[in-house]
Amino acid sequence: MPISAETFFLSPGASGTLQQQIQQMVAEGILSGRFRVGDKMPSSRGLAARLGVSRITVTLAYTELVAGDYLTSRGRSGYYVSSSAPKQPEFDAPRSARAETVDWDRAIGQRFSGQLFLSKPADWRSYPYPFIYGQADATLFDHQNWRQCALRALGKKDFDALTADYYERDDPLLIEYIARNILPRRGIDARPQEILLTLGAQNALWLAAQVSLNNQRTAVVENPCYPGLRGILRQTGCSIVAVDVDADGLPPDALPARPDVVFTTASHHCPTNATMPVERRRALLARASAEDFLIVEDDYEFEMSFLKASSPALKSLDNEGRVIYVGSFSKSLFPGLRLGYLVGSEHFIREARALRATVLRHPPGHIQRTAAYFLSLGHYDALMSRLNVAYKRRRVAMDEAIAANGLMHAGQGGFGGSSFWMMAPKGVDTEALALNLRHQGVLIEPGRIFFAPETAPGNYYRLAYSSISHTRIAEGIALVAGAIAETGPK
Repeated sequence: MPISAETFFLSPGASGTLQQQIQQMVAEGILSGRFRVGDKMPSSRGLAARLGVSRITVTLAYTELVAGDYLTSRGRSGYYVSSSAPKQPEFDAPRSARAETVDWDRAIGQRFSGQLFLSKPADWRSYPYPFIYGQADATLFDHQNWRQCALRALGKKDFDALTADYYERDDPLLIEYIARNILPRRGIDARPQEILLTLGAQNALWLAAQVSLNNQRTAVVENPCYPGLRGILRQTGCSIVAVDVDADGLPPDALPARPDVVFTTASHHCPTNATMPVERRRALLARASAEDFLIVEDDYEFEMSFLKASSPALKSLDNEGRVIYVGSFSKSLFPGLRLGYLVGSEHFIREARALRATVLRHPPGHIQRTAAYFLSLGHYDALMSRLNVAYKRRRVAMDEAIAANGLMHAGQGGFGGSSFWMMAPKGVDTEALALNLRHQGVLIEPGRIFFAPETAPGNYYRLAYSSISHTRIAEGIALVAGAIAETGPK
């Protein structure tokens, strides 16, 4: 790849002639690994103009570098980093002496490290049995049409969407599609000013928490729940109360008195996959009205409804504006997209929009417009149809394998999704189990991280099927069962 002339600059007062300084800059770039074999050097004319020197000075420097085998000349094509260029010897060079005097324990005002997150090996794709959640299967994704939508968004007609600073606004084309097509599928009627785009559901939850909570308020979370939520809530300084879920999700009568915000995954509980019945949803809304608290609803995976139609969102039953709705395209399209949305009262969205503007202004315009085209041209619905067919096949294979190997369900959901919530026999530490299975090419997710730390059991785990071919499921589940039998109580 070409090396930009902007990479080079002359330091005032540097020793040596201009030619020697140019040689030194190039040599140091090659030795440090910044310039790689085959990289094309800037033209002598371009580099001379950049540095404000004569072209002959650059040409002579390049000639010397060719003689030293740092560069090679390819006729009229230019100069390139040589394949036999000298390399820095591989040894641990002593670091320059530096004595830090900062007391970081005092200097850091707030700590964000040390929080627990779901983790997976960076090379998880190389494992034959990756039962991990939230990763897209590249074989199912519509690369060609996504590419066409991206190219269209890069066109002259959409240049403003790519380059303009929307300030606090979002792409009107994407907002309109969400309002007219996505939200009605969940029974939600929202105006554009009640919708805010976010960088995925995680960002949406953070915005909702920051706007609605402070160190004088109380938040209720489900137990177990999405692990990232606890880290988000701790940043607000609020009191956090964990309420145990049952087979129907969060029980409203178990909530503490007069909370300020309740966080729930009513339609598809994380991680048990339970669906809250309509009667319980109405009871939760009635209590929110009576005690004047807000509800943040994370409505993930509602598109994965291949067993039966998913229930309308809790937000669809909200007549008082008490529910803040969180949606995301990141899991249904691909995790790296990082595109989600908040839906709520105009008053709430106004504050969330102002907070977002202080942090990141808005998600990139090109990503918004590409997603808008992908959705509006029907590619999104076609993709969801393919995913549902594939996931149903995988779910059947996994359900049969789980039954054949005598493993225990702890929750599997009623309308679809992409995972099973599992329970190992008491005495089995699933974190140790996961490490053992990794050596056999199997990846599972230990469940301890989903629970409140002070009461977290160690024998739960999650098996997902979004990332594994149905042909590998039975063999992988057999390995899980074998490992549990070996590590279980004797």
